[in-house]
Amino acid sequence: MTVRMPADSAYLSVLRTATAGLAARLDFTLDEIEDLRIGVDEACAMLLTQALPGTDLTTEFELTGDGMRISVSVLTSDGRLPARDTFAWTVLSALAGDVDAVVGSDDRVSIVLYKRRNPVESV
Repeated sequence: MTVRMPADSAYLSVLRTATAGLAARLDFTLDEIEDLRIGVDEACAMLLTQALPGTDLTTEFELTGDGMRISVSVLTSDGRLPARDTFAWTVLSALAGDVDAVVGSDDRVSIVLYKRRNPVESV
């Protein structure tokens, strides 16, 4: 599933809600859902600072057997990757599990989160 919206923080509540809804369908725990919501919000905050005015924020959700992959991207003027030695990146990594950032040939910068569900233990 792909969600495109203006690269403006006013629209992020829609994205947080979509993230939570998809995570709930995958039976993530409430804590895991909240981690994903905050993680997506943090990734967007990192990217929106360098988005070209008037462009879109694109989010792609991929549901897998054991988790969810979320790729958030914006067009930028210089294709600069977010710094990985910041507090924001540390928080993002703690919340989302696997995190990476990539630059496309058109200077589109993407942050990719992959969150695995914790296995449900039987009693």
